[in-house]
Amino acid sequence: MLRLTREQILAYRRRVSHLDARLPMGPDSLRAAAHAGLADSMPRAAVMSIGARVEGATPSTWEEPAYVQVWGPRYSVYVVAEEDVPVFTLGRMPESGAIRKRAQDVAKRLHAHMDGSPPAPFSEVGRALGYKDANVLRYAALTGTALIRWEGARRPTIWTTPPPEMTEQEARRELVRRHLHVFGPSTPESFGSWAGVRRPTFLDLELVPVETPIGVAWILAEDEELLREAPLPPTPARFLPSGDTYYLLWGADRELLVGDGARRPELWTSRVWAGAVLVGGEIVGTWRRTKGKVKVFPWTKLSKRVMEMIEAEAQTLPLSDRITVHWEE
Repeated sequence: MLRLTREQILAYRRRVSHLDARLPMGPDSLRAAAHAGLADSMPRAAVMSIGARVEGATPSTWEEPAYVQVWGPRYSVYVVAEEDVPVFTLGRMPESGAIRKRAQDVAKRLHAHMDGSPPAPFSEVGRALGYKDANVLRYAALTGTALIRWEGARRPTIWTTPPPEMTEQEARRELVRRHLHVFGPSTPESFGSWAGVRRPTFLDLELVPVETPIGVAWILAEDEELLREAPLPPTPARFLPSGDTYYLLWGADRELLVGDGARRPELWTSRVWAGAVLVGGEIVGTWRRTKGKVKVFPWTKLSKRVMEMIEAEAQTLPLSDRITVHWEE
């Protein structure tokens, strides 16, 4: 069995997540940056994630024609490539049970009500359909026929689209494949935590078992060669926003990324997660911002050179406000 070190695994994940070297701006790069979806439940987190992976991202890059917003894994707001909508929605549809029935019922009522109408306020549509809690509309996302637009300050608008051409089985298989490619090595349990699905499975994909510091896991057979390759030089510094794919982890998977158990609660808080500061391939602290004021909370004493790299990277953040960096203890 192939034995992988922590360093090999993290180097592989940084490479496939395009965190070692930014991609040139363009539709293909934007789709590549969203290969596992871009969590956007924190306002404009998705554009921050894009900025960490693609050159020249701006505050409006999330609105590029390549992208749409959906309720994706765990019913969180996600920015995904338009052609990938079925993967991140229909791919999570249970094969049977109450959730499947509710999703189909809500989608049917939503389509009957909107019938090709333009986007309408989420709460308004919920009231029109007689739901006390408009959040019920999120179940419709599982059918792949409901899109949203969320600006961050207010509730989203919602509209309907025709059923996807991709089958449920195809969408489910592709969702698992993407998880394994970006989060691998992984397990069905880790996939279930990320996707928010019950009874997770790896289906009929061609997999290779590997030994990791936290136990046996699986990789896609097609990724084995890349995992064996020498790692790329890690990027000097990156600011990863709350919910970024690189640390969208649960359970033992967090131990692999952050070995210091005392620091993990600072990154994965009980409420809104902090952002992660990545330097030389390691998370060296957290960050938060208010408009252009970026507060950095280092986990150890940083050299002047590293602090200068972090401050320089902060100036590339896709924000419309003037950026200032404040170092916190």
